[in-house]
Amino acid sequence: MSLSMYQASIPVFTRQLNNLSTILGIAAADAETRKIDPSVLLNARLAPDMFPLSRQVQIACDTAQAGIALLAGIDAPHQADDETSFADLQARIAATLSFLQGLGAAQIDGSEERTVTLSRRGKDTHFQGQLFLLDHVMPNFYFHCTTAYAILRHNGVAIGKRDFLGTR
Repeated sequence: MSLSMYQASIPVFTRQLNNLSTILGIAAADAETRKIDPSVLLNARLAPDMFPLSRQVQIACDTAQAGIALLAGIDAPHQADDETSFADLQARIAATLSFLQGLGAAQIDGSEERTVTLSRRGKDTHFQGQLFLLDHVMPNFYFHCTTAYAILRHNGVAIGKRDFLGTR
């Protein structure tokens, strides 16, 4: 049995974004318990030249949306990148999940061979659909989800691998 492009993408993004939402919920509760201003965690970063937690979540959402939109041949919704609270980030994840869950398999399946053009900083890069998903979108998506997790863990939030992976 082969794995379709839909099966390789939408359920994976959905699961991980739900896990990210759970982790952010734990972080918000932890900040309240420890009496830490939530902005401290939202603006935390692992290194001076890395994006803070809030931007990591934004990029994870954008990566899933934009990647799927390119594969489906539709426009991705635009979000303003103005989240300043855990509730705002939760809303962004919810909006991303709503977009992803609004797409059907027929819109994504068959995109394996489609040429996808990614335009960044005035440069176009062309990918075959399957390679775009597996070699570009997924690694970037997981990088930003993992970095968000690592920022929170580094700042003492009591989360672990099971929180990142979620439960079945």
